[in-house]
Amino acid sequence: MLQVLVDADNVDPVRTRALLDALAGVETDTVVAGHPRALARVDWPEDATVVEAAGWQRADLVLAAAYRPSEEPLVLVSGDGDFGLLVGRHGGPVLIVSEAASYRLAGGGVTVVDPAIDGLEPLRQWVLGVS
Repeated sequence: MLQVLVDADNVDPVRTRALLDALAGVETDTVVAGHPRALARVDWPEDATVVEAAGWQRADLVLAAAYRPSEEPLVLVSGDGDFGLLVGRHGGPVLIVSEAASYRLAGGGVTVVDPAIDGLEPLRQWVLGVS
């Protein structure tokens, strides 16, 4: 199952909606965290766990606690370098969705996509490649 962690405070809703479109029909375990205003800007999938987390680093803490180490694919919707260790130690393929991903998120086996610039096709190809 595809693990999806979304920092609603960190990525523009246009990019998040593009990812959700690319994941339509894919079985995911999605956890979303952020300020209530950021959460309200996107219609989240019914099966997503949506957590209101207002305040500095609150969403990061929720997502870090929700993360499950595995060999399964991981999608991180955030450019926040605080997730660098999590991404670097993940045992499976990793996709970062962000307009400005930290250099700490890049590296071996990590794919970074900005759907506002790159379009949906790179997202779809990544999902097909890990399915």
